[in-house]
Amino acid sequence: MSVLILHRNPFAAFPYRRWLDGDAPGIGDRAPYGGDVVVLAARDKIELAGEDVPGDADHDFTHLELFGTLDDEAVPARAFALAEKYRITHVIAHHEADIALAARLRERLGLDGAWSADIAPFRDKALMKELARRAGIEVAPHIVPGTAGQARDFAERHGFPVVLKHRSGYNSIGLSVIADRDGLESRLASAYRDGARDDLLVEAYVPGRMCHVDGLVVDGRTVAAWPSQYQYELASFGADPGPRVDLTLDVDDPLTPRLLALVEQTLAALKPEGGRLRTHAFHAEVFHTPDDRLVLCEIAARSGGAKIREVFETLFGVQLAVQVTRAEAGLSLPVVEGATGDGGPPRPRCMSGQVLTMKRPGLVRSLPARPAEDWVKGFWLFAEEGQVIAPASGSADFLTAAVGSAPTRAECERRLRALGDRIIAATEIVPPPEDLTPAGREPGTEQAEAS
Repeated sequence: MSVLILHRNPFAAFPYRRWLDGDAPGIGDRAPYGGDVVVLAARDKIELAGEDVPGDADHDFTHLELFGTLDDEAVPARAFALAEKYRITHVIAHHEADIALAARLRERLGLDGAWSADIAPFRDKALMKELARRAGIEVAPHIVPGTAGQARDFAERHGFPVVLKHRSGYNSIGLSVIADRDGLESRLASAYRDGARDDLLVEAYVPGRMCHVDGLVVDGRTVAAWPSQYQYELASFGADPGPRVDLTLDVDDPLTPRLLALVEQTLAALKPEGGRLRTHAFHAEVFHTPDDRLVLCEIAARSGGAKIREVFETLFGVQLAVQVTRAEAGLSLPVVEGATGDGGPPRPRCMSGQVLTMKRPGLVRSLPARPAEDWVKGFWLFAEEGQVIAPASGSADFLTAAVGSAPTRAECERRLRALGDRIIAATEIVPPPEDLTPAGREPGTEQAEAS
C-alpha cells in the first residue's frame, strides 16, 4: 500500500504518519502503516500559518514535495507522475480545492474511493442545487449567468441584494453580496470583461442565520452528525475585526432534528445508488429564515474548515480528519465502529463551539497567551509577534482560533464571547514600517526525500 496526500493546510494539525499508524485517540493498538506516504503540499498555506517550511530532516514522509501554491498549473501532472513512480494505491485530500484532482487521480489509476462523477454534485453548486430541488429541498432562486445581461435580468426579477459566487468556489473567496444596481454593474464589469462564461452563479439573497451540520458517513450510513450555528456572516471576513463565534445547538433545540433530517435528505439526493462515495465527512450550510424555513445553501463531501473538526472531536471523541485519512487510505475506523450501535447516531457528550479572529494587515506587536481554563479544548495562533501580515484572503484565513466546551449552548456562548473579548484586548496590530512587507514567498517548487 502507498498513499498520495494533497495537502493545502498547515502541517501542525495533520500528523498523517501518526494517524496512519493508529497513533490517535480511540484508534487502539494497530500495526504501524508500512507503506509509502507521499505528500504534495502548499508552501503558501504553511507560511501563512506562521509555521516553518519543512526541510529534508523535518518530516517523516517517504517523499515531500512543496509547491508555492497547489493552484500551480504544474501540480496535476506532477501528482500523476508521483502516483506512477510510487505505485500509489490510495489518494487523500481534505481541502475542497483538491477533491476534484484526487478524484481524477483515482479514476485514471482505477483506485478505490470517489471518482469525478461522485464528487461533481458536491463541487458544482448549480448541479447541487438542481438535484436538491428535484428532491423537494428548498434552495434559493438562482441561475448560471452566461453574460452580464443575464445576471442583470435576474437581479431585476428577484430584487436586491443578490449573491454572486464561483460555481465551484470555497471559503467565501470571490463571493459578493451585492446591495444595489451600482454595485452589480461594478462587479459585472470586472467579471465579464473577457466575455461570456459559465463558472459563476447568481442567486437571490436569503435572510436569516446560517446553520451548519457536520458529520461522518461510513459505508453509506451517517454514524455521527450535529448542527451548529454561525453567529456572524461568513462573507464579512475582510471587514470584521471582532471575535467570530460559532456554536453547536442543544439536543432539545427544535432546529436540531429538522437540520439533521434535511441533511440526510440532501445526501440521498446527491449520491446515486451504487456510487463510489461511501465513506466521507460532510459539511452542510443551511439558512434558517425569519419565517422558520430551512433553505439549503450548499454541502461539501469533506470536513468543515476553521476548527470544526476539533469541535466535532469535543462532541463525540471522533476526529473527522483522522477518520477520513484512514478511510481514504483503506484502513479501519475503530473509533466509529465502537461509538455507534443499533440506536442510531450518538448524541454529543457536551456542547461546544469556536471563537475566531481574522487576520488584518499590519505589524503584529502582541498576541494573546494560551488560555488556562480547562474548558478551552484548543487554542491556535496563525502569526507571530514581529511578523507583518496581509489582510484575510478568505473566510478561513484566521489570526487566532479557540475551541471551548460547556454543558449547554448558552453557557458555551457566554464563555466563548468572554474569551473572544480577551483575545481582542491582547492583540495589537499596527501599521508596519515602510521597508517591511507581509510574509510570503513567490511560488516555486521544492522536493525533499526521506532517508
